[in-house]
Amino acid sequence: MVTAQNWRRGLLSAASVMILGTAALLSASTPAKADDAEIVVARAMDLNSLDPARAYCDTCQIYLSAVYDTLLTLGPDNKTIVPDLATSWEVSPDVTTFTFHLSPTAVFSDGSPVTATDVKWSMERLKNIKGGAAYLMDSLKSIEVKDPHTLVVTTKTPNSEFLGILSATYVGIINSKLAMAHGANADANAATSDTADTWFLSHSAGSGAFVLQSYKADDALRLKRNDSYWGKKASVGGVILKQTADAVTQAQMLQSGAADIAMQIDPDTSKTIHDPNIVFKTVPSFNYVYLAFSPIAKGAAVPLTHDVREAIALAIDYKGAIDFTVGGEGKMQPSAIPNGFPGTASLPDPVTDITQAKALLAKAGYPDGFKLSLEFPAMDVYGIDLSLLAQKLQQDLAKIKVDLVLKPATFNVWIGDIDTPGVPFTIGFFAPDYFGSAQYAQYFGMMADMPWGKRAGVGTTPGLDGKMELDQFNKALAAAGPAQEDAYKAIGMQMIADKIILPIVSPDLVLAYRNDISGMRYSACCNLPLAEIVKH
Repeated sequence: MVTAQNWRRGLLSAASVMILGTAALLSASTPAKADDAEIVVARAMDLNSLDPARAYCDTCQIYLSAVYDTLLTLGPDNKTIVPDLATSWEVSPDVTTFTFHLSPTAVFSDGSPVTATDVKWSMERLKNIKGGAAYLMDSLKSIEVKDPHTLVVTTKTPNSEFLGILSATYVGIINSKLAMAHGANADANAATSDTADTWFLSHSAGSGAFVLQSYKADDALRLKRNDSYWGKKASVGGVILKQTADAVTQAQMLQSGAADIAMQIDPDTSKTIHDPNIVFKTVPSFNYVYLAFSPIAKGAAVPLTHDVREAIALAIDYKGAIDFTVGGEGKMQPSAIPNGFPGTASLPDPVTDITQAKALLAKAGYPDGFKLSLEFPAMDVYGIDLSLLAQKLQQDLAKIKVDLVLKPATFNVWIGDIDTPGVPFTIGFFAPDYFGSAQYAQYFGMMADMPWGKRAGVGTTPGLDGKMELDQFNKALAAAGPAQEDAYKAIGMQMIADKIILPIVSPDLVLAYRNDISGMRYSACCNLPLAEIVKH
């Protein structure tokens, strides 16, 4: 029997020769002094842009947090908001007015000061570019610059998560004068008039611990230390994020010394390596992989009604998927809000019931099943090979005579397809943008104008009118403590009932690195904080 573990073991040997060549190539550029050394991070990169207002991906979080400071950030406990560019702030009692005081010592990498005008411009540009993370600024009403180091932000309605939102890497503050000189603007029509995306592929304009050195798609993203950084300088001279498609190759790079850190090693692969030079540390994560339906997308053989969606949900072997993909090193997740976030305590885990699934298909008029395409990005995420997961799902759905036709795609093709023309059934993945449940209600909730609400056809698809989740969402943003928990729990229960987003596994995260590296940690806003890493 071929298992996921055996499959990976075979590839570990086959990849060796290629990795040795890569090691020689990378080591030639590595300085001798540890404090000036470049570190190499092996990672399957999912970059869609290097522009803070357009980038929206897991690798984007790593890049943006290294290059662009934010007003606030998350502490190591992944829950506490701590200062970054803003040294202090005040919030009005009705949670609609936020006053921030900037550090007078903060400067961009070109030496110019970070001002309140840059903050206002960056936040308004994110909103008006209308890219993937623009939803973070949905509640923004106005920004008033009081003086170069003070600004007042007003939200349309109470927003108890606004401080958390500002810790998201996508709200990184940009040197506005520099960016505007290269085609950027924050105007209301910025979505079409801003032309800076290409410039950002080879330049950065932040005040972070690193600056962009170079980027070559499908090869490497290179950063170098910002030696004029206004805060605590990075310990390493540079970072190379090396495109490395799979966990097996990443493991070989670690063993050979071609990489210092590997980011998508799965638990099965880590158990096959017994090397005193390699450290494996497994930690819980808020990341997860999910299935999703778009009932309004063309191409499905049958209408993806609630009965059909629920039948498919009941046919999935959730525990088996966790065992198969990450060797049991993960958790079920009931709703699209990850375990541990507000409102998720005591939500019911998904269940497998083949008999009930068949009955629902018969009720829907499909006792003999049907064909259904599953388009997904063919890549490793959070230690999960999505192609292997797709094969497992294919086996599961065969039990109810649903013939799953697998359609692997590159990340960039897939990310475009899920919006245009739309994909009836897909696999996705999500890491938090910050600590807070609002982002999940907004991205995955069945609410009008929200990403998955639009893909699922809220307002036109039977049973998806979006009213209940919108009502609870507004309650959650205006509340705190138990009332907020209750509102998010109601949204989570409705997400479970909708059967649009089906979380499959929340995998534990394997931090894999060579033993001369320290400072590794998982961050709920920033993924991997590069500025904290030390090479001894």
